[in-house]
Amino acid sequence: MPHSPVPVTRHLRRLLELLAAGAPAEELGTVAADARRDGATAEDLAEVEKATEAALRVQSTLRQHRRREAELTALFDTAGDLAALRDLDAVLRSIVRRARLLLGTDTAYLTLPDEDAGDTFMRVTDGSVSGLFQNLRLQLGEGLGGLVAQTARPYATHDYRTDDRFLHTGSIDAGVLDEGLVAILGVPLLLGSGSGGQVIGALFAADRTPRTFAPDEVALLCSLADHAAIAIDTAKAMADARSALAELAEANAVIGEHSAAVQRAEESHDRLTDLVLRGGDVSDVATAVAGLLKGDVAVHDGSGWPLTAVGGQGGGFAEGSQDRERAEAATLVASAKKSRASARAVFRDGRWVCAMLAGQELLGCLVLYGRPDLDGPDQRLFERSSVVTSLLLLLRRSVAETENRVRGDLITDLLTAPDRDPAGLVARGRRLGFDLDRPHVLLVARTADEARGRLADAAVRYLFGSGGVSAEHESAVVLLLPGEGTTPGEAARLAAERLGRLIGTPVTVAGTGPAAGPRAIADAHTEAVRCLRALHVLDRTGQGAGVAELGFLGVLLGDDHDVDGFVTATLGPLLEYDSRRGTQLVRTLRAYFDCGGSLTRAKEELHVHVNTVVQRLDRVQALLGAGWNAPEQALELQLALRLHLLAGA
Repeated sequence: MPHSPVPVTRHLRRLLELLAAGAPAEELGTVAADARRDGATAEDLAEVEKATEAALRVQSTLRQHRRREAELTALFDTAGDLAALRDLDAVLRSIVRRARLLLGTDTAYLTLPDEDAGDTFMRVTDGSVSGLFQNLRLQLGEGLGGLVAQTARPYATHDYRTDDRFLHTGSIDAGVLDEGLVAILGVPLLLGSGSGGQVIGALFAADRTPRTFAPDEVALLCSLADHAAIAIDTAKAMADARSALAELAEANAVIGEHSAAVQRAEESHDRLTDLVLRGGDVSDVATAVAGLLKGDVAVHDGSGWPLTAVGGQGGGFAEGSQDRERAEAATLVASAKKSRASARAVFRDGRWVCAMLAGQELLGCLVLYGRPDLDGPDQRLFERSSVVTSLLLLLRRSVAETENRVRGDLITDLLTAPDRDPAGLVARGRRLGFDLDRPHVLLVARTADEARGRLADAAVRYLFGSGGVSAEHESAVVLLLPGEGTTPGEAARLAAERLGRLIGTPVTVAGTGPAAGPRAIADAHTEAVRCLRALHVLDRTGQGAGVAELGFLGVLLGDDHDVDGFVTATLGPLLEYDSRRGTQLVRTLRAYFDCGGSLTRAKEELHVHVNTVVQRLDRVQALLGAGWNAPEQALELQLALRLHLLAGA
């Protein structure tokens, strides 16, 4: 007995249930077969088949919607990554991974150009297992990627190895073969649109089996590539912005430092200028510069000799021979000339040297110790300090030259007529700040006739700051220096060297003294002139010596042959003692020398006890000094005794 057919509504409900459950198309197709087996009429069976077709269309539409939803979700997620861009590599890895998942490929990768190498490299890969493939580098136009970059258009191949649309190379083919890739889709990373777009890389999706990529898959990969391009451009813009901000901050810091340096330089310059205007000396300026630059400072004259110094390192020349001092002075002059040529301070031998100039004349140099790291602002401050010091030296020299001319008139009157008005000469000197009653060393300097004018100027520079005075007199230059702390011979030798260096030609100097009072100074000048003539006769041009050092040679070789002056200078203390005490020291000394230094023979010659001779000679030593019987002084004494005897004394 035939069974009753199942109502068609049951099969239609079954279709809806399967569709709601997301059943595959195969299960939807079984509903019509079940209706036929259940004995559905031809009309009902046709309805079920139509309903099945509609269900399949709905299922396809839902699948497309879900896929589109997944793609949109991925694009939104990528956009979120871009909005919160912190790590470019992380964003690019995320884009490549989503491309692989959305397109369902075995691998995906992204290439970027290497501007330094001039080729393209693998920046990110996902799903790759080949180290050779991951390290591939492509030249422009090589392989599928080269074609994408060159044309700025997407390209797809279902079988890379047999596709002849692009240039195959051994290295690229080897990498693709090692990875096992067959189907590849590549799209460009574009900045801008249209023909003016710039390709900055390429994004790829690839399978290890043959595959044809649908247009919507190409469009999806292009969208992801656009996001990657935006990420790269944004990262570059942020890097440029950070670099610009860093440069701006650095520039702002430099401007701030420069502004502070300019302000400090202005304040320092004002301070130094005010110091000069208030009558500060060279030592005051040196002290201020040392405090401003946190170092030791010395000021040297044009011949390299120290004028003043502040601090241990700037304390002038180290103790040593005159040769070392001359070498040190020459080194400083060479550095000062180099500074003058460059118009900047120079660093040499662990110290900064800056020339002090008056036009092109080298007045001297300012030297800074203990600051090898002197930077730009401090270096300019140091150079400004040398300018201020130059102005001060020039001002002081002008004043000194004016004062020296007035004092020079006094010296001329003193040497030509010392007895005319001694008290008036002393009073004039005191009004000029020069006390003639104080002991002074007198120097007479002479040089070649063509350099005599330069010698007078050099004498003013040499005496600058020493309290001395100079004047031209009888084709020579006379210098009076305070008599403390140096012997006439030492003063003469130093002056000969320094004056010769200043004028660039030999200067001969004779020294005598100390002498105090107009008459004594005039007599000292006579002795010094006689000594100067003797130096020329002895061919000691360009040297210095004291009157006492030449002794009788000065009398013998001088033009005046001042025998009385020599006898008085040599035996004066003994003659004065005999005259005052009624003793016979001069007669005893003559007998001692006449007897060849024998005390026994001398006591017989004098008809006194030997102890008396010894006591008298002890008194001679007390008056003449411990070296009275040394060969050189003994000769002087014997000559003076003979001249004294011949004079009828």
